[in-house]
Amino acid sequence: MAERETLWSELFPGNRHTHDCFQPAVLGAETALDLSLEQRRRTVWRMDGGAGSCEHFRWLLARDYQVLAKGLSAIKADALAGKATRWDKYRQNVWLAEVEPPVDYGRPVRCFVKRQLKEGKFHHSYYISTLACSSKQAYLHFYDDRGAAEVEQFRGDKSGLGLAARRKHNFAGQQGYILLADLAHNLLGHFWHSALANSPMAGFGPKRIVRDLLAFPGRLYFEGDRLTRVELLSQKQFSQELVLCLVRFCSGG
Repeated sequence: MAERETLWSELFPGNRHTHDCFQPAVLGAETALDLSLEQRRRTVWRMDGGAGSCEHFRWLLARDYQVLAKGLSAIKADALAGKATRWDKYRQNVWLAEVEPPVDYGRPVRCFVKRQLKEGKFHHSYYISTLACSSKQAYLHFYDDRGAAEVEQFRGDKSGLGLAARRKHNFAGQQGYILLADLAHNLLGHFWHSALANSPMAGFGPKRIVRDLLAFPGRLYFEGDRLTRVELLSQKQFSQELVLCLVRFCSGG
């Protein structure tokens, strides 16, 4: 994970809901990481509402995972809000309450309801957790701090690797393209981890790495099949810094 690699990818039909893709994704990540039972007990799934059904909560808990997840049903959230006896302020126009879990999940859990005032109306959502945090606010802060892969990876791959611009009409062809994009993503992640981390370019995403660094004008010198020298156009921004990064990358440092 330190190298920003993709653990698992699969292509589903466009009409397939997140709810139906969730269990294959968990099993794919579990296999990729080769998680033991003890490791699953220390693994927390922080999920948004798309996968937050009671069925999925029970399934994850039966596999000994920890969860901090948003519930799927808005109707259930409104019903739980009606059972709250105390609301504590979380943010501007946002309050939290703890209530009894709506169903038996097979393991002890805590249940929280969030009330948010939008355009003069209250909107509710609920959250299930097996964790032990110091306060209701700590639970929601930990939930809000989840990975944001849709921004960090998907958007970066769309702009940097051209995922949005290249499409195959054949489903199998599109699956193959997604796998090739994963390979490119992981190679860029390895380059970032091995060469760019702790450099002035450490904040670059896939788009800037491809556009500003990998397309850098220069010349390569080989002796046989061994790269012995790299010359970069000195007038380009980051040329000196990139030389140092390439030296570190080629030396395995």
